[in-house]
Amino acid sequence: MAALRQIRHPGPVAFVRYAKAWGEAVPLDFTVAPGETMEAGLGRGVADAGCDAAYVAVDGARLSPFRFVMPAGSPGPDHAAWYSDTFAPDGVVTVREAGAIVGRRDGAPFVHCHGLWHAEGERVAMGHMLPAESRAAEPLRVTGTGLRGAVFEARQDAETNFRLFAAEVASAASGLRPAGPAALALTLRPNQDVSLAIEAICAEEGIATARIYGIGSLNGARFEEGPPMDSYASELLIRRGRLAEGRARLDVAVVAMDGTIFEGVLSRGDNPVCVTFELVIVPEG
Repeated sequence: MAALRQIRHPGPVAFVRYAKAWGEAVPLDFTVAPGETMEAGLGRGVADAGCDAAYVAVDGARLSPFRFVMPAGSPGPDHAAWYSDTFAPDGVVTVREAGAIVGRRDGAPFVHCHGLWHAEGERVAMGHMLPAESRAAEPLRVTGTGLRGAVFEARQDAETNFRLFAAEVASAASGLRPAGPAALALTLRPNQDVSLAIEAICAEEGIATARIYGIGSLNGARFEEGPPMDSYASELLIRRGRLAEGRARLDVAVVAMDGTIFEGVLSRGDNPVCVTFELVIVPEG
């Protein structure tokens, strides 16, 4: 097998390549009110459920205004990749499917969201939603998995020079796996295959079967079927993620820097993280 693709980030390479924290798994089902920003509405719903963090789906959302960016090359040496200029479609934008990690930044709710969407009469686009600038145009039902005792905390990351979510134990939690329904918050660093990393960490934690939710970025993408995505920066949504008998299967949508959207099941061993991956893993059985 050829060597895994590598991307050089500007800072020192961290020795530990992931962060993880167990939390109590809480089913979420709440509504974002018309006029609320996605960041405020999602943060409120998660907090009202008594949770520290969450992964939520916002499929079918109708938003106006709506703002997003796509992956792009870095304008200078301070980062290995960057973002496009902001896209601001006219009118109401319908989200076909999207996933969001809800965490904290500087003591306030912070949301990281990737998905696919379209304005009326326009083709489907994909990228990174700007939740603080995007508002619900009508009541929006949100479902997902909340976490009590684990949090995604945004911190400055020396290796990538981005402020990134890191999975951490919440202040009031012990950090041990709860006796009841549980979920593992997990963040992955660059230059490791996403599927193999998930499998190794789940094996450490005694997880053989699970549902996998999350978003992230890849340095190129290779699929079990179909053409490869060769962009070194991308934005990705896990559409259906499963761990069965210790083996990960990630069915994803991912957008390249030129806006081309690729879909399919990732090949194991040939899909290195570009900047980060943020995951919620819910064991089954």
